[in-house]
Amino acid sequence: MGSSGMVIVGAGEAGVRAGFALREQGYQGTVTLIGDEPHLPYERPPLSKTGAEAESVRPIVAEARFAEAGITLFRGRKVTAIDTAGHTLALGDGDSLPYERLLLATGASPRRLPGLECGTRVHVLRTVEQAAAIREVMRHGRHLAILGGGFIGLELAAMGRALGATVTLIEVQPRVLMRGVPEPLALALQTRHQAEGVNIICGVGIETITENDTLVSIALADGRRIAADALVVGIGAEPNTMLAAGAGLALENGIAVDDRLRTSDPDIFAAGDCCSYPVAVYGGRRVRLESWRNAQEQGNVAAANMLGKAEAFDAVPWFWSDQYDLTLQVAGLSDGATATVSRSVSTEAEILFHLDADGRLLAASGLGPGGAVARDIRLAEMLVARRAHPDPSALADPSVKLKSLL
Repeated sequence: MGSSGMVIVGAGEAGVRAGFALREQGYQGTVTLIGDEPHLPYERPPLSKTGAEAESVRPIVAEARFAEAGITLFRGRKVTAIDTAGHTLALGDGDSLPYERLLLATGASPRRLPGLECGTRVHVLRTVEQAAAIREVMRHGRHLAILGGGFIGLELAAMGRALGATVTLIEVQPRVLMRGVPEPLALALQTRHQAEGVNIICGVGIETITENDTLVSIALADGRRIAADALVVGIGAEPNTMLAAGAGLALENGIAVDDRLRTSDPDIFAAGDCCSYPVAVYGGRRVRLESWRNAQEQGNVAAANMLGKAEAFDAVPWFWSDQYDLTLQVAGLSDGATATVSRSVSTEAEILFHLDADGRLLAASGLGPGGAVARDIRLAEMLVARRAHPDPSALADPSVKLKSLL
């Protein structure tokens, strides 16, 4: 089936970007993109956001552009195995597909609670169908319980309130956003959610979750019982590594790739949520990122290296979240910081700079309305990339432009 060329498994952000990047970089051979969902590849971030864009599926690119670029798109097709020796893929319908170079952009799947089946009242969020089912509960003003106080849980809580649902959010950790977000900003967001009417319960374990025809009941370790119309489990995501594992590729918190995004097989690359990679700016520390921009940028670099270039992926980790009118942005990894410097951008916006013992800037986190912190976080990201040691008093002083520190 088809001549061997570049094959991409996974039609999300990283896979689609890589397909078009291959063409932009002059590749003339066949490019095949395989997605296991029946839809045209679509943007996932809007699925947990409020606003009109969340109501309709937004394609990553218009359908006509695949044909224009000469990219063969398989929809609703599953790859079941990789034969690394024969350079072929086995598809679920019995077909096989040869490849010269292969990109795995298989993404991640919502982590499930052991023993808890997703049924009519228990949901996870990954696909457009799951998003529609959750929004249906919200729109009827029902009681939605959310398990998990990470980005997905909080964004869904904000959406639920905007659509008129009653929302209870349960986080077993002592506070929301324990991973990667400094306490002052996490608590500011938590306070905002509570002001919007979200009931937030932190630091309490869960004993049992049961559902019947009318309700889902959550028994907490402190004896409280939450009865809700539906429950969304938002406790993180697991990288989709089954194909890679079956092919004997090295795994480490996802598919392990080098700084060129190459797996342990020289003809197979990986990009996006499914892979962990070494971050140069932190001495090669391996991270796995679930972020839109990371998927985009890795798609570009993977395409270049599939074509034999030797481009290192050295971007500083960056992510963002929109909740109500507030935007949270984080550039870099703050664990390892020994000092934090705060800069007040306005009465409603604040940026925290995280420095190590030598005074090197490791990360910056900002929270404010709209784009209030975006420019400064971008400049901070550049400082992190340059391994800068900025003067803490300059960082704290809003009258000192961050650009001057570059």
